[in-house]
Amino acid sequence: MEKLKTVQEERPYCVHDGSELIHVDCACHVYQDGSVGIHNMCFRVLQNEVVALCGPNGSGKSTLIEHLNGLLQPSSGSVIVMGKKIEAGSPDIWRAVGVTFQRSDDQLFAPTVLDDVMFGPINMGMSAEDARTAAIDALQMVGAESLADRMPNYLSGGQKRLICMAGVLAMKPRVIAMDEPTSDLDPYHTDMIEQIILDLKNKHGISVVIATHDLDLAARISDRVCVVKGGSIIAEGKPGDIFYNKELLESAGLKQPKVVQLYENVLRDTGIALGDRPITLEALAMSIDKALTGRQKA
Repeated sequence: MEKLKTVQEERPYCVHDGSELIHVDCACHVYQDGSVGIHNMCFRVLQNEVVALCGPNGSGKSTLIEHLNGLLQPSSGSVIVMGKKIEAGSPDIWRAVGVTFQRSDDQLFAPTVLDDVMFGPINMGMSAEDARTAAIDALQMVGAESLADRMPNYLSGGQKRLICMAGVLAMKPRVIAMDEPTSDLDPYHTDMIEQIILDLKNKHGISVVIATHDLDLAARISDRVCVVKGGSIIAEGKPGDIFYNKELLESAGLKQPKVVQLYENVLRDTGIALGDRPITLEALAMSIDKALTGRQKA
């Protein structure tokens, strides 16, 4: 297999052609204690895509997420959103880019779910009636309209994650960035979140950034994968190219998705090539079926 080139080998500077919704150009961020959050970070978000930031804890994923809508400012470099450079105090950037945090409790504060989801639209200048309509629409998008009158403190972790997503959706952003969107969730709510992410892109034209160390999740839903190490993106590409590069992933402290591990075990133990490199269970099953059918005919 041809070795996948790293970002540094392919493009020693940040590519910017003006079509990006978000463009992070060689950004660095140094915290007050001197620790480096991101370093020479080059990142972009394109129209109508799900892009996964994959890296272990402490690699810089969360720091990058917080730069995308101005929660943090770079110490050097720049962040450009919808063609405009984000400066300290840039107004209304959160209208274009919404962020959900890893800890849902950091975003929920109102007495009821509906009040919480209405908060953003009201701060955008909507009337109470219009904000209520936007909030209910957003709750319906995530399948949580039945929770409107509930108190956020008494919701489950999965329900809280849905409400946080609704609160961002109610402001109708162009991009939503999610920090570990399925961490600590049960399988039911994990499946719900994954489907919502896909629907945001496919049905509503919203680009989604997910920061995760769960490569199985990234394999199932991402269009493009960026590998993060030491505060920088060291490689990016299609999931099939990234996830079959074991050496690259191990250098970043990551393991290949389980489907990829299974495929390579089958290939090693049987010598049967399954055709295209599958990255989902469905694709793996189809490849195995095709290979077995071909052997029977032979």
